[in-house]
Amino acid sequence: MADNLSDTLKKLKITAVDRTDDSLEGCLDCLLQALAQNNMETSEKIQGSGILQLFSSLLIPQSSCTARVANIIAELAKNEFMRIPCVDAGLISPLVQLLNSKDQEVLLQTGRALGNICYDSQSSKEQFASTNIAEELVKLFKKQIEHDKREMIFEVLAPLAENDAIKLQLVEAGLVECLLEIVQQKVDSDKEEDIAELKTASDLMVLLLLGDESMQKLFEGGKGNVFQRVLSWIPSNNHQLQLAGALAIANFARNDGNCIHMVDNGIVEKLMDLLDRHVEDGNVTVQHAALSALRNLAIPVVNKAKMLSAGVTEAVLKFLKSEMPPVQFKLLGTLRMLIDAQAEAAEQLGKNVKLVERLVEWCEAKDHAGVMGESNRLLSALIRHSKSKDVIKTIVQSGGIKHLVTMATSEHVIMQNEALVALALIAALELGTAEKDLESAKLVQILHRLLADERSAPEIKYNSMVLICALMGSELLHKEVQDLAFLDVVSKLRSHENKSVAQQASLTEQRLAVES
Repeated sequence: MADNLSDTLKKLKITAVDRTDDSLEGCLDCLLQALAQNNMETSEKIQGSGILQLFSSLLIPQSSCTARVANIIAELAKNEFMRIPCVDAGLISPLVQLLNSKDQEVLLQTGRALGNICYDSQSSKEQFASTNIAEELVKLFKKQIEHDKREMIFEVLAPLAENDAIKLQLVEAGLVECLLEIVQQKVDSDKEEDIAELKTASDLMVLLLLGDESMQKLFEGGKGNVFQRVLSWIPSNNHQLQLAGALAIANFARNDGNCIHMVDNGIVEKLMDLLDRHVEDGNVTVQHAALSALRNLAIPVVNKAKMLSAGVTEAVLKFLKSEMPPVQFKLLGTLRMLIDAQAEAAEQLGKNVKLVERLVEWCEAKDHAGVMGESNRLLSALIRHSKSKDVIKTIVQSGGIKHLVTMATSEHVIMQNEALVALALIAALELGTAEKDLESAKLVQILHRLLADERSAPEIKYNSMVLICALMGSELLHKEVQDLAFLDVVSKLRSHENKSVAQQASLTEQRLAVES
């Protein structure tokens, strides 16, 4: 086979220049056979032969060889290592032009070639962005009636639409209107191919909204036709449309202006109604998407009180019994966003024993780092935002203190800091209630380690010293502080380059000296 392939490649170089179709077809058929037998090895030989550059001149609409050449390119581009060489050989532009062909086989093979070249390959997608592929694909898509042909174009569109520049081009070329039309046509059908096409169209719609520019263009200040149509998907009885609608809202809710407009125009109630329909044995992906949307909407400060008074916490807490980590993760994130700087809501939630016990349970979910991290952060947030003795007592009684102490050793500075601030509030407000738990969690030893570690961020050192001072009010913890010779570590920090750290070190040193 190897000898035959080498001969074929040599012959192809000559016939490609002469354009003798009969000989050319024979050579191309040999290449297709070789690729069918051993794609990778044949692809390597084709790349090494320099023949790839000749293919662009063979991709001409009138030739009988065009479909074969496109088929070969599609086969070559199944290999990741061949995708950039296909781009470098200038094959994108002629392939894009072939999308205007009337020949169905040429269209099919061209679609496969383009789809394979841009599959999972960011450099090639950037090349596509500089062509008129978006416009050509949308034009072609509008002409297609057959399901198979539309499916082929979808396969090219999906990987291309991962590129933000191409997302915007596709939106400007009118793809969204085509997708909305498909959804409208297929929504009530129970045919398998229609259900598949509805899913593909709505998924692609959501993908287009992941680009900031394309999303904002479609939002049109919340008055756009596209936004209104997507809103109508949420109350639908079709799970796929409910999912796509909730995901679309989550994508629209990526800046404060959009979030504020949507909350003011009743989107929260629609999402809560949707969640209500999925409480008992609900669709997990819909739950996850609706919670994602609510979490994003809760980010702007002005939305928090409105969402709290609309009853969002009650709606979200219905999913506390969920055993699905993605739902747990979004539930925690939504609650954390809602109580940010909302003292009353934080106190109300922090006194909810069922919630706090569930948080403590999830703080041990070692198989799900995201859920574990969010549970710790919500525990800390309940204390930091409520500053409530009752909340601290509930967390102590539920066994939450040890998790906050462990959180102070997190690899993420933001989580360390949140933990230290919460622990300082515990020490200031309810030290007597928490001291035994703080001792058994080895808080004093951890603080010594954080202060002695040169890698600790300035804010970690600062808050660790504030906490040490607060712990001195406990006889039990005071003794531990004395036994660990904190004075040595703290006195070194008086010359720290960060002024706040240096000042706090002086204050802490004085306190330690007086109390010793």
